[in-house]
Amino acid sequence: MKTVRQLLQGKQSGVYTVEPDVPVIAALRLMAEHGIGALPVVAGGRLEGILSERDYARKIVLQGRSSHDTRVSEIMTARVVCVGPQRTVEECMALMTEKRIRHLPVIEDGKLTGLLSIGDLVKETISEQQFVIAQLESYIHG
Repeated sequence: MKTVRQLLQGKQSGVYTVEPDVPVIAALRLMAEHGIGALPVVAGGRLEGILSERDYARKIVLQGRSSHDTRVSEIMTARVVCVGPQRTVEECMALMTEKRIRHLPVIEDGKLTGLLSIGDLVKETISEQQFVIAQLESYIHG
């Protein structure tokens, strides 16, 4: 099974981030523009939290707050579950399932180097399974 490092090498480089003092509406626009469901919240090069669509739904919509008047820092998830690049896809899937999260920041040497979504991990798992099936079919027929 691939490591996080190998998986990130196959993704587009760079991670969209947002600063904690930005209005929530600006973060939502960035997420919509790039078709993403979460943004790491970074201040001074340091990961401070993560803002997800779930945070928005539960802490803005359901509470009747304004996304124009609320700062990202007020609704972000501050206790972020992160992984290092040496972890495997399997380990990440288990962690995401256990913690009930959909996005996993990757930290190396104290810096944010990537962001994995549950979709990234599922796609890689399916690819790996298809490879194994093809190898088994080749063995059986060959």
